[in-house]
Amino acid sequence: MEFRGKLEGYAELVNRSLREETAADNGIVSEAMRYSLLSGGKRTRACLALAVCEMLGGDMQSALLAADAIEMVHCYSLIHDDMPCMDNDDYRRGQLSCHRKFGEATAMLAGDALLTLAFRTLARIGDAEMSRRCAELLSDAAGFEGMILGQELDLRGVDEDGDISVQLDRINENKTGRMITVSLLMGAVCSGTGSGKTYEALERYGRGIGLVFQIVDDVLDVTSSLEELGKKTGSDEANNKQTYCSVYGAEGAMRRAEEITSQCVKALEDIDGSGFLEWYANDLLHRSR
Repeated sequence: MEFRGKLEGYAELVNRSLREETAADNGIVSEAMRYSLLSGGKRTRACLALAVCEMLGGDMQSALLAADAIEMVHCYSLIHDDMPCMDNDDYRRGQLSCHRKFGEATAMLAGDALLTLAFRTLARIGDAEMSRRCAELLSDAAGFEGMILGQELDLRGVDEDGDISVQLDRINENKTGRMITVSLLMGAVCSGTGSGKTYEALERYGRGIGLVFQIVDDVLDVTSSLEELGKKTGSDEANNKQTYCSVYGAEGAMRRAEEITSQCVKALEDIDGSGFLEWYANDLLHRSR
């Protein structure tokens, strides 16, 4: 399929660039960084940044630097998320998680190093205002009002006397959705589109697919296996954690994901050349890993 090939092409561009960005060998921390960053993964966020930039006729070299930075921040969050003080997961992307391979102290430093490297990478974008705006967007999305807030809320858990679905949406809009949405917006900024109807439509689309991503993740956690996903499954149920599946059931959760996907596609109606994003929303809905 044309769009599948485009997705794979974007991912290969990012993988090659990430290898170049982290080629320096400065010891065990740099080894741990590469171990986690270059271990595969779908490069979802990076590919979305590149797709939007190309769709809007922007500067793809700047978008590639932005995509690299997004992946670095995402990987740092996974390293920290897997640690015993957070989700305590032993596997990530089909291999031992960073702290299980290198120890907790080195894993912590590897995550910190990736976070700081991300902003050095954004500083290399040639257009100063584009660089500044991308750094601002990424720090907002990943920081204490975005992804970190989502992690804080997730660790705290839901109030079972309140509306659990509303609370889950708030957790996942921040923990997962903000980084997906910012990928789209950074791609737009790299094309010179930092406001207006197209920018707002991409933001609506991003918020929606961010929720769909997490809903499908929750469903896969109860219907898939370690071999299929590359990470341990069934941990949410084992930890008595409320998820979309525990609220709606797996079938009900997927029905909600389908409704949100329809809204995402509708948000793209007035954007020319948005076929890849429409395809991606439906592909995300039906992913198996």
